[in-house]
Amino acid sequence: MPAAPPLPVRRLPASRTIAPSARCPCAAPAPCVPVPRTSCEGRTGVTDPADPPATDRPGQIVTAARTLLEQEGPEALTMRRLAARVGITAPSLYKHFPDKSSVVNALAGVMLRETAEALESAESTAPGSFPALATAYRTHALAHPHLYRLTTGRPLPPDLEERAVAPLFRALADDADRARAAWAFAHGMVTMELNGRFPAGADVAAAWTAGITAFAASVRP
Repeated sequence: MPAAPPLPVRRLPASRTIAPSARCPCAAPAPCVPVPRTSCEGRTGVTDPADPPATDRPGQIVTAARTLLEQEGPEALTMRRLAARVGITAPSLYKHFPDKSSVVNALAGVMLRETAEALESAESTAPGSFPALATAYRTHALAHPHLYRLTTGRPLPPDLEERAVAPLFRALADDADRARAAWAFAHGMVTMELNGRFPAGADVAAAWTAGITAFAASVRP
């Protein structure tokens, strides 16, 4: 039997360089593994590592609002400036906070919690000492003037307000009237000091000491 003719040899085409237009939109230097086109644009549910989880966004917004307020004052705290500061669009901001008032309420809550923590820390260091509480209150308020004014110029959340004033009640023998008077004294003194209402050359520290001493003496047996 005659031998079968040899099969034709099929040559593979030479490798080609992929044109830039054929590469993925991220323009990687090497061809990408085929992925959905929108993966480079963040539309397939893939989270950008630089983008915080959605559950952290409200906290991020409040932190940015506080920074604006404390660095530039209340006039800078607008929803437009806040959205730009966070790096999101206004519609995205409104998903978390429907208006400026809700942002301010959140900031007031932060200030009240911090005030409570400052007083509780002073109480643990010097139990029953009204002077220690008054000093802690003044120090924290003067350190955050814009936030203090914003917080005390509006109705306060009852639960946070009660927590903040609780150390005063304990230091003043749970006398509600005396505790309210003491808080009014501390708030009035801080407000006058922040607003420059004391006369030039007035010894503000001495005025604080006089008031604190009087309240402390009122609870002695």
